[in-house]
Amino acid sequence: MPMVTMRQLLEEAAKGGYGIGAFNVNNMEQIQAIMRAAEELDAPVIIQASRGALQYSELIYLKKLMEAAVERHPGVKVALHLDHGNSPETCKQAIDLGFTSVMMDGSLMADGKTIGSYEYNVEVTAEVVEMAHKHGVSVEGELGALGGIEDGHGAGLAVDDEEHLTDPEQAVDFVKKTGIDCLALAIGTSHGAYKTLRYDKDGNALPPSLALDRIEKIESNLAAAGYPAFPLVMHGSSSVPGELVDVVNKYGGKMKKTMGVPMSDIRFGIERGVRKINVDTDGRIAMTGAVRKVLMESPEKFDPRDWLKPAREALYELIKGKMKDFGQAGHGSEYEAVSLSEMAKRYEAEKAAV
Repeated sequence: MPMVTMRQLLEEAAKGGYGIGAFNVNNMEQIQAIMRAAEELDAPVIIQASRGALQYSELIYLKKLMEAAVERHPGVKVALHLDHGNSPETCKQAIDLGFTSVMMDGSLMADGKTIGSYEYNVEVTAEVVEMAHKHGVSVEGELGALGGIEDGHGAGLAVDDEEHLTDPEQAVDFVKKTGIDCLALAIGTSHGAYKTLRYDKDGNALPPSLALDRIEKIESNLAAAGYPAFPLVMHGSSSVPGELVDVVNKYGGKMKKTMGVPMSDIRFGIERGVRKINVDTDGRIAMTGAVRKVLMESPEKFDPRDWLKPAREALYELIKGKMKDFGQAGHGSEYEAVSLSEMAKRYEAEKAAV
């Protein structure tokens, strides 16, 4: 089975009322772990790569790894997504390489750091939609800007920044003017491990305070404007489990006390239209803890396979848990895959009907 478009996955998720994890990758072991979990759980899945990941792995390597993954796991419905594309040129490069979905993050300028104007965001996102839909490729846009920095991407906003949260009154206009397939929201989540500035009297981290009411308002506004069940996206949704951080620190790490997004908040979003949940940091922590454990307990080891295999296994176990929590497990074989060429015809028909 070839890779499928993210739009199809999210539409099916909307019908079933569940979310789909979008997991970031940089190398072969991460792809193997995610695809193994998806196959075992009969789960549709989104594998995504940031610009930083593409620079690390080189575009052609990632493309070939995904081709191998699809061949090895033919029953898995998987979309390959560009995370935080910084320009139409970057998105075009990904489309030409066979990505089935791209994100045009016009909330920031092309440097990936400077906050962009609303007008700029609409212009570049609409440009990418026009280009991508001709190939059947889905497009994610972002309205508002997230806190934190990851892979060199982000404006460095404080995690408690409220000025750049998604404006519920602007969401409908943005969707109409751009034609995007899903909308990433800024509701107080942030990139990276350190998502909170809140601590109790004993110094223990408290979860970030999210503007969950904005999800409800945006869902309501979109439905009233003729966009029922429009897929919403939560970025920066790693939970940063304390037990994973403890493993890292037990074996020589120095991660500070922190807390990510609770599953209760993610579940709140899923019940109100969030269909794509981005997870990166949790996987990094799980793999790092596994590597540290091997190298500290067996310092004589020097074969990379001795620590890459446990790292891959740790990520596999993490991904299985996420897939069950998000509700995507068991839904992969419920529908037939739609090809990119078929999706392109669908986009063309929808455009003609407007």
